[in-house]
Amino acid sequence: MNEKKNPGRTHRPPVGRMLESVLGCKWSLTVLGLVRKGIRRPGAMERSVPGLTTKVLNERLRKLTRYGILERRAFPEVPPRVEYHLTPFGRKFDRLLRMVERLQAELDQPDQPPDGKPS
Repeated sequence: MNEKKNPGRTHRPPVGRMLESVLGCKWSLTVLGLVRKGIRRPGAMERSVPGLTTKVLNERLRKLTRYGILERRAFPEVPPRVEYHLTPFGRKFDRLLRMVERLQAELDQPDQPPDGKPS
């Protein structure tokens, strides 16, 4: 899309490419899951997930913000406070991720007969 015609619109790759990128990175899914749960501050995110480093977290937050999935909100306080929130597009994109999660949950269930009743 031409940015001159839509100033202020975030340049995003095609949704399929973004989905592939996000699904292909466990940390991106983890970060989105944290934001979905209401953990929005980077320090809290880092403390809540063993193995998530500051460097990786910052890379994921930048990528998700660049894609327009998350927005960064900085508050003029001392000490400074930053939070991340799903954008309107991010809420739509999150629906795709939830569908993938539901599909995985269905696949993880033991096989059931067509009538849905366990044998």
